[in-house]
Amino acid sequence: MKTQVCLQCGTPARKRSSTFCGRCGLPFGAPPRSEGQLATCHICYQTTGEDGKLDSLDARGQRVDLQRHLAEHDHHSVGDDEYLESLREGDRIRIDRWTASFDVVRRYLVTGVVEAGRRRTFEHNMIVTAMTQIRRFGTDANIMGDQPEWQASRSAVSSLMERYHRS
Repeated sequence: MKTQVCLQCGTPARKRSSTFCGRCGLPFGAPPRSEGQLATCHICYQTTGEDGKLDSLDARGQRVDLQRHLAEHDHHSVGDDEYLESLREGDRIRIDRWTASFDVVRRYLVTGVVEAGRRRTFEHNMIVTAMTQIRRFGTDANIMGDQPEWQASRSAVSSLMERYHRS
């Protein structure tokens, strides 16, 4: 039997006999509330649509709930996360001689988005600056007034990006 999943928050039912989500109180299978926050995949950072579902990675044109989407990532990775984990030091990542927040770097590698918008919640240091410069100017940019430290960090981040997306 298929597991019931809340389309609002993506939480699976604790028991087969459950009819309501224990997290948000919405009946299983009911469409998400329009004012509520939708679920987000912690692997690829996609947010569910207004129907509470995501495009299937296995079957083109089909929409699936968050739990099915997460299971599909077993066959559809977004990059070499094992390699990325090998560079991890606690909640930070070391790329050559620089460190940054692991979550920020992984999110950038998957989505290409460095800035957090108005809230500016992302940490801006040498690695994140290098990512921003790569996105804006490319990997082989010749930037006027460039610092050797910035060039070296862009080179290190470029190597990481190539290695991460190679898988």
